[in-house]
Amino acid sequence: EVQLQAFGGGTVQAGGSLRLSCAASGFTLGDGAIGWFRQAPGKEREGVSCIDTNNGRAWYSDPGNVRFTISQDNAKNTVYLQMDSLKPEDTAVYYCSAARRSCEAVRHYGMDYWGKGTLVTVSS
Repeated sequence: EVQLQAFGGGTVQAGGSLRLSCAASGFTLGDGAIGWFRQAPGKEREGVSCIDTNNGRAWYSDPGNVRFTISQDNAKNTVYLQMDSLKPEDTAVYYCSAARRSCEAVRHYGMDYWGKGTLVTVSS
């Protein structure tokens, strides 16, 4: 059974930073893609970032992204999302997800597994 546990959310002031963690069990890094999604109040869920865990290639939904960095620690079987220069519009529940395919394929076929979210609140 695949389980994904996201944690690290909290409340920060605008301009602050948070690092989210996604601990996976039943899914070994290298087996496919792990992604971060978020859902803001009253809005649809949107993709934030994805990493191909077999080669570390990172994808970001915002091509001009300079604030978020996705990374992985194979020893801990954990993927991180470092979020810097946070803005109030980043406020959302952040979810991690996994799929036994590449991030490119995820764009067409979606994710297979989802964890419970962690709330990020950015105050102005």
